Formats: sequence, C-alpha cells, structure tokens
Amino acid sequence: MDVDIISETENPMLHRTDVTFELTHEDATPSRLQVRDSLAAKLNKDADEVVVRKLDTKFGMRKTVGQAKVYDTADNARDVEQDHMLERNKIGAAEEDAEPEAEEA
Repeated sequence: MDVDIISETENPMLHRTDVTFELTHEDATPSRLQVRDSLAAKLNKDADEVVVRKLDTKFGMRKTVGQAKVYDTADNARDVEQDHMLERNKIGAAEEDAEPEAEEA
C-alpha cells in the first residue's frame, strides 16, 4: 500500500493537522487500522495521534482518497474527537483521575 499526501492544513486551535491523502492498493480497500498505521509511519507520528475520518474508494479502482486528523498528542485526540471516531480508530479512553467509589458497609 502506497500513501501519498495530497494536502495538509494546520489547525493550531485544536492542536492538529488536517490531512487529505491518496492510497494505492493491490487488493481490496485496506482496513481503517492498516491505513492509520501506514499514515502514522509516513508522518513519523504515533498511531494513537492519527484519526482516520473518511475513506472513499471508487468502484473498481485501486485508489482510495481519505481524510485524517493528525494530533500533536494522543491526549489532544481524546479531548477533541467524538467517542465513536475514537472507537473506530481503536484509540483508548483517557485514563480517569477520579478514584473509584468506596462501597458503604
């Protein structure tokens, strides 16, 4: 799978870069996680900092155009992204600082 970056737009308010990319693949459309890992490797980022928003493959073509959000840190991704997008991209939930509630005896 070959990843080409089409455009990058900085978004400093949300600590991220919006990326549009094109994939060239031999077989079926790769999974979202495979795309996320390849894109993270190309951008020298950790996989938890990349959220793939959209993948669009035209029927019968071996090219896919996609959109992703590349965050400065994984914590920024967890703070900004919606829960369903974090789930789709297998980005773990933020660690809770709250202590577990004690049971009354």
